[in-house]
Amino acid sequence: MGNFGRRLFLAGGSAAAGIGIGRWVLPASSSKGPAYPKFDSFAAAKGKILNDASQLEPTQIEKQVLINSDVDTVFIHRVRALLIEAREKKIPLMASTARHTMGGHSLPENGTALSLSQGSVKADPASKTYRVAAGTRWQTVIKELDRIGFSPVVMQSNNDFGVASTFSVNAHGWPAPCSPAGSTVRSLKMMIPDGTIQTCSRTQNVEFFRHAMGGYGLFGIILELELDMVANSRLEPKYEPMPGKDVGQALAEALKSGPTIQMAYGRLDVSLDRFFQQGMLITYRPTADQNNLPPAAGSSLISHVSRQIFRNQLESDFGKRVRWWTETSLGPELVGESTRNSLLNEPVITLDDNDPSRTDILQEYFVPPDRFPEFVTACQEVIPASYQQLLNVTVRYVDTDKDSVLAYAPEPRIASVMLFSQEMTERGEADMAWMTRRLIERVLAIGGSYYLPYRPHASVDQLKRAYPKAVEFAAFKRQIDKDMIFRNHFWDRYFAKL
Repeated sequence: MGNFGRRLFLAGGSAAAGIGIGRWVLPASSSKGPAYPKFDSFAAAKGKILNDASQLEPTQIEKQVLINSDVDTVFIHRVRALLIEAREKKIPLMASTARHTMGGHSLPENGTALSLSQGSVKADPASKTYRVAAGTRWQTVIKELDRIGFSPVVMQSNNDFGVASTFSVNAHGWPAPCSPAGSTVRSLKMMIPDGTIQTCSRTQNVEFFRHAMGGYGLFGIILELELDMVANSRLEPKYEPMPGKDVGQALAEALKSGPTIQMAYGRLDVSLDRFFQQGMLITYRPTADQNNLPPAAGSSLISHVSRQIFRNQLESDFGKRVRWWTETSLGPELVGESTRNSLLNEPVITLDDNDPSRTDILQEYFVPPDRFPEFVTACQEVIPASYQQLLNVTVRYVDTDKDSVLAYAPEPRIASVMLFSQEMTERGEADMAWMTRRLIERVLAIGGSYYLPYRPHASVDQLKRAYPKAVEFAAFKRQIDKDMIFRNHFWDRYFAKL
């Protein structure tokens, strides 16, 4: 039963598909009027329609190209040919792996969508680094590194994202105390807008490196990356219940005073009758015995049982209370040791609700540790006033980002990853946008920021205030990509206006 707790509550970092509405339950349709229209009703559109993880961004493209070969001469020729074609046709080109972002970041309208699906991992134990092709997913990385006793330093909380995609959104995870994933990338090779291939790092082509880290694919096509790795280890968890407002500061203090902590996260109770009042801090430390580590485990029967408990929260405060009791009372009694790689080795799809009328929507906010109580108050005042149903909050620590231009953690931050359940209607989307803008405004007022890969509900002004170097980011893009070949909805909605 070693992974019970992690499997049961991993949803806070995933990008699955599900939904719901909040305290006031309203029907999606009524006998007195028509149903609210769906966002994905594009059957009459010509050409190919692609969507992303939100299922709210149906986009007409010219074509989609899948490349699954290693980075060799043929691969480079094919990618460069797509780039030349895009320039000649004056259409956008975007590369991605699984389109897990939620605001059209991977979608080139009326352009070419390049999907990279690769599996190349070459580790060097002497330098504690590994090289991967851009479209390699984390599940492949874990499998290969686990075989030689290593583990990725930082990755997203699920294993089915692409490695280059993680760099392109500069994601963070729950290994601690760590900066975002870009901090673990030593170098990369990228085909830039003029068709040349450049090696980018902290010493070579530095501006390309800084802008591409969290640059959402707007500066070129990443071909391969070199990243840091650490030894895999056997870990045991420690559970500490506390008031919800104390979780952020307690997490930061635990990492200062406990240098052996390798992974850590917090939870908040989302039951409406005690919203964010209770919390839990979970930390993982190495066990005394580090011999004969078992192979990294994947999804199990426990994962599928966990899905039922998690989805029973929908429109049910009783379900939320049962889930919280399971996590805070039952979980600690059942959870045992687990390896670092096993804790990381879980796909997004595990908790998918398979309901086409609903979608799971992620949001994420970053605040200074000492302002976390104010963030909790803001959430208590804003979220329950909407129709959205919050299913999960995962609290993490993110150390200073010293590299990326669009840094969401210019200093240490407490990250709160929220998984909302939203009905796929115009009403649901409008209500989510209203709630999101209010919450962003409250976060900005306490010196925080919000994460960019999710729904495009922030105003342009809010983006500029959350990311002071946004204008610099847009200027560098225009300088190196004069034909605007690498373009997506994210650029069109925000940076094109700066």
